[in-house]
Amino acid sequence: MAEVLLFHHAHGLTSGIQDFAGVLRQAGHTVHVPDLYRGNVFETLEGGLGYAQDVGFAAIMERGRAAAESLPAQLVYAGFSLGVMAAQMLAQTRAGASGAVLFHSCLPISEFGAAWPREVPVQIHAMEEDPFFVEDGDIDAARELTATAADAELFLYAGSEHLFADNSLRSYDAAAARLLTDRTLGFFGKL
Repeated sequence: MAEVLLFHHAHGLTSGIQDFAGVLRQAGHTVHVPDLYRGNVFETLEGGLGYAQDVGFAAIMERGRAAAESLPAQLVYAGFSLGVMAAQMLAQTRAGASGAVLFHSCLPISEFGAAWPREVPVQIHAMEEDPFFVEDGDIDAARELTATAADAELFLYAGSEHLFADNSLRSYDAAAARLLTDRTLGFFGKL
């Protein structure tokens, strides 16, 4: 079974993120879900991004790094959108990573000043017409990462929603979220 450090998106630690972690736990995995927003949850993406900007994205990533410090090195790092910053940074720079799952976002490998560790498998999930993923260049970063890692998969789902796997948001797409969850659990089962 995998031990997972799961980071939430810009809305904060929503009930949908907690539900997703619960599904992973029910499958037998150990899941840690730190609250990078210290109790703040936002109805709108704009509100959550505003909070992150006020706190500073570097500070949010540092909270993610701090959350990993007391945990073993052999973790799967997973993140939803904004949470991908911390998940990808840790998977790419903290020795011992078991894997990475990046939901709705991907950063250029160069962002963290280190090559992607070839032995670290990675999955990336997003909707094929998500404007954040496509227009902001995440899809290009995802293709670069999948070309670099020895074991990498990029899954593109039909649609244009950004946070389609959080059942507490209006952008939730049950069919796509179910497939994303099945693929994630399959990935964990191979580790």
